[in-house]
Amino acid sequence: MAGRARIPSVEHVRPRPEGVAVTSTSTSPPGGAPTAATVPAVAAVEVTKVYGSGDAAVHALRGISVGFAKGAFTAIMGPSGSGKSTLMHCLAGLDTVSGGRIVLGDAEITGMSDRQLTMLRRDRVGFVFQAFNLLPTLTAEQNILLPMELAGRKVDRFWFNQVVDVVGLGDRLRHRPSELSGGQQQRVACARALVARPDVIFADEPTGNLDSRSGAEVLSFLRSSVREMGQTIVMVTHDPVAASYADRVVFLRDGQIVSEIVQPTPDTVLDRLKSLGA
Repeated sequence: MAGRARIPSVEHVRPRPEGVAVTSTSTSPPGGAPTAATVPAVAAVEVTKVYGSGDAAVHALRGISVGFAKGAFTAIMGPSGSGKSTLMHCLAGLDTVSGGRIVLGDAEITGMSDRQLTMLRRDRVGFVFQAFNLLPTLTAEQNILLPMELAGRKVDRFWFNQVVDVVGLGDRLRHRPSELSGGQQQRVACARALVARPDVIFADEPTGNLDSRSGAEVLSFLRSSVREMGQTIVMVTHDPVAASYADRVVFLRDGQIVSEIVQPTPDTVLDRLKSLGA
C-alpha cells in the first residue's frame, strides 16, 4: 500500500569477523517486496510506546523499526529503562503499542482483539521467563504438554521426543519440579515453549534465577534449538555472557535502537554496554 512503512527485512546471520558491529538492519530490495530469505519472523515498524500522558508521560519506545530473522537467536540489551522489555512485550503481543505496527510472520497483530491475540500467542508464540512457572503437582512431562492439552491440540510424539532429547530430560520426565534442579526446571520451561512449534520463542531473562553452570546449560539448549531445529528466539538479557550465545545483539538506549553486534563475544558485548553507559 502506497505511503505505508515497509517492514524491516533481515537476513539470516552470515559468518563475519568476531565482534563486528553493525548499526542498522538491511532493507528490502528497492521497489520490491522482501525476498523469502529476508522476511523477518517478527518485526516492529516505527513502533512507539507511551505510558501516561502530559507531563507524566513516559516514552518507553521512540519510533523503533527492527526485524528479527527466522531461524536465528537474537538478544536485546540496554541500560535499565532503555525499553528492552517493553519492546519484547510489544513484539509478543503482551502489550499494546501507542503507534506503529507489529508484524508476526504474515500477521499484523496491531489492532487485534484480545481473543485474536490470545489465539495467536497460544498457537504461534512461545515464552520462557525468569520464573519457571511450572505447576508443582505435575511431572516434567505433564508440564511440557500442558499448553497443548489445554488448547486441545494433538501431541506429535516424534517431535516431543526430539525436543526432550535436545534438552536432555529423558530421565527426568516423571520427576516433579521439586525434584529437579533450577537448570532442569528452566529446561522443562524451554521444552514446553518449543514443543508447540511456535513461530518465535520470547525469552525474558531466562537465566536470571540460575547459577552460572545451570545458566550455561539453558543457553546451550536455546542455541541448539536454533541450530538443530530452526527455532527463532528473541531474548532480553542484561548479562554479556548470556548475550554471547546469540547470533546477534541489538542494543537499546532511551527507547531507541542505537547499535548492533553480529557474532558477539562477552567482551564485545561488555564494551558496547559500557559505551552506552550501562
